[in-house]
Amino acid sequence: MVAIGDGVISQLRRGVLEFCVLALLRDDERYGFEIVRTLSEADGLVTTEGTVYPLLARLRKEGVVETTWRESSSGPPRRYYRLTPTGRSLLNAFAAEWVRFRDSVDTLLETGALT
Repeated sequence: MVAIGDGVISQLRRGVLEFCVLALLRDDERYGFEIVRTLSEADGLVTTEGTVYPLLARLRKEGVVETTWRESSSGPPRRYYRLTPTGRSLLNAFAAEWVRFRDSVDTLLETGALT
């Protein structure tokens, strides 16, 4: 069996990781380590704090997420992330495009044609 190169898989992960984070924040806010833990449990989305925290910082800077600090009963205060209206719009636009993209790729892989 031929293996796909790690570079291809890494590019796929990087391309969708931002939107996976936004999807995790769709219905409720979460703190950073909770996001990292959830993503690391998803099959194929192997990720680390060193990837997620810089991404969260960029999303905050871009106005896609906003944060609040809260005290934690089990340690230091936690930074909670939630979608802004801009983030929600971005996620919705990606979700619509993702369905079209995924369906086209699935059709090509299954049939070798788009019709």
